[in-house]
Amino acid sequence: MVTGPQVDHWRGQFGDEYTARNQIDPERLRRRMRFWAGILERLGGAPPQSILEVGANIGGNLAALKAVSDAELWALEPNNLARTQLVANGIVPADRALSAEAKAIPLPSGRVDLAFTVGVLIHIAPDDLLQICSEIHRCASKYVFCSEYFADQPEDKAYRSHQGLLFKRDFGAFYLDNFSDLELIDCGFSWKRTTGFDNLTWWLFRKVSRDTSR
Repeated sequence: MVTGPQVDHWRGQFGDEYTARNQIDPERLRRRMRFWAGILERLGGAPPQSILEVGANIGGNLAALKAVSDAELWALEPNNLARTQLVANGIVPADRALSAEAKAIPLPSGRVDLAFTVGVLIHIAPDDLLQICSEIHRCASKYVFCSEYFADQPEDKAYRSHQGLLFKRDFGAFYLDNFSDLELIDCGFSWKRTTGFDNLTWWLFRKVSRDTSR
């Protein structure tokens, strides 16, 4: 398994402390349910039948999706404490809670209709970002979604007094610039006060076939 300083932080005490800080109370869950219902509405009559969250932590997003969707849910989470809580709370069964890294997602290509991250790509080192986005893109047969801190130009910011753990950029442009089969369905801003997230910019993409014979 590929390892690195970012993953080592999230697997250990640093990740455990993050998990303790980010428990989902009923009001935050209701706000996330409204948010995800709005995202799914943008897909019209073709909602995803299977969904993977990469970096699911304790499953706050998946709990909201479970409440507003009948999709089969998958979680990838390297932190043992968070993954144990996710399973214990009945959000996904143990065999769909993957103990792995996003650099090598242990699923076949196109296994899920929708693969997504929320506040995860910002913690990926720039040298690893394309590989991880490629894995997310590979696993998704129809849709890719991400919701992250935005910056016009890449920025390396201190995160809880640590360097090398928070990287802001235009993640929507990164996906479009690197994957020619993605088209933008919609994008927007999730305001912390109303969504139960931090202030994040989100992008929703559809995978489309490109005719390269012309």
